[in-house]
Amino acid sequence: MPLPRWVARANRVGLNKVVRRIAPRAPGFGLLVHRGRKSGKEFRTPVNVFRTGDGVRIALTYGSRSDWVRNVLAAGGCSIVMRGRTEDFTEPVLRTDPARGGMPLPVRTILRLTRVDEFLDLHRPA
Repeated sequence: MPLPRWVARANRVGLNKVVRRIAPRAPGFGLLVHRGRKSGKEFRTPVNVFRTGDGVRIALTYGSRSDWVRNVLAAGGCSIVMRGRTEDFTEPVLRTDPARGGMPLPVRTILRLTRVDEFLDLHRPA
């Protein structure tokens, strides 16, 4: 069970404004750049992102029904600013992974405690 939606709404109005400035440079974070499905407006969403062999994995702490997740799935990809560099990603795939693979031990522990086991995997374009 991901975190409650009220936490997501509170973060959107408060904490995300601060994290948005830190996420593009901090390890384990990124600023996901995506477009609204209906509005076409560009959005920048801070996420916890971890590299995999051929792309990245994002823990869906608010679940797979978050607007940004649906936007990325509908568009077939997104850009992510990590460590000050922008990278494009495609082929988004939703996964349920109770083992929370690909995450560092402290992150796996937090995700287990918060019962988060949904992820969005993205791949680098070929």
